[in-house]
Amino acid sequence: MTLWSGAGSVSAEPARKALPPTIAIIIDDMGHNLIEGERLVNLDHPLTLAFLPYRRHTDRLARLAHDRHKEIMLHAPMANTHNYGLGPGGLTQDMDEQSITSTLRRALQSIPHVQGVNNHMGSLLTQQLQPMDWVMKELYRYPVYFIDSRTIASSVAGDVAAAYQVPTMTRDVFLDHEQTEEFVDQQFKLLIKRARQNGSAIGIGHPHTVTVDYLEKHLPELDRQGIAIATVSGLWAVRNGNREMFAEGEKQAIRPAFARKE
Repeated sequence: MTLWSGAGSVSAEPARKALPPTIAIIIDDMGHNLIEGERLVNLDHPLTLAFLPYRRHTDRLARLAHDRHKEIMLHAPMANTHNYGLGPGGLTQDMDEQSITSTLRRALQSIPHVQGVNNHMGSLLTQQLQPMDWVMKELYRYPVYFIDSRTIASSVAGDVAAAYQVPTMTRDVFLDHEQTEEFVDQQFKLLIKRARQNGSAIGIGHPHTVTVDYLEKHLPELDRQGIAIATVSGLWAVRNGNREMFAEGEKQAIRPAFARKE
């Protein structure tokens, strides 16, 4: 039961009509793996794909995904508590406002058809008010939403986004931090349970073969289970009375830029 592929194509059905429990699935770390990326792009359901900036296959897959009616996000690398490398486009705690702003802006410009942002890692940076203030101050300029991946419970990212009136929601379930079919199945069922309990839920997965195999098999079963699937902007519309995120002309357009090869 596919609902909406984006905020601009929200059903005109009266809001009073009861909606089914609805899930959105974000696939992070897009841009590295061409084979699994193409499999995800070609699934029939309205997934939301979060692309790392400047990766080898980011530009090609994002354009293909848009053609296949997927929603596109920037998966913005942010400093973590384990000092894992961020790669190009990373935001760190030692950057000043100008550095964070320009790095984030260039990353947004490098992702074709970008509609939203979520954090890649970020367990360190998303706890810090000042850099999150700079991030959301920049995102406020554009017609993009922010999803807090919630890589740490003490994240302030979602709260700061809300303070800047950047449309925001938070991840409910990670699907595949253990890469076994049994674990993915357990987490997928938890995502559906949360959606039944709360009306909707957001899951985050990755382009692992086990995850893509599972989604290919089980997404077609959602209709029979009475569960709808929407893009992130479609889910936001479900939660906000079918209203559009942004009025026409309200925000500054993101000017595409040529992605540098890294």
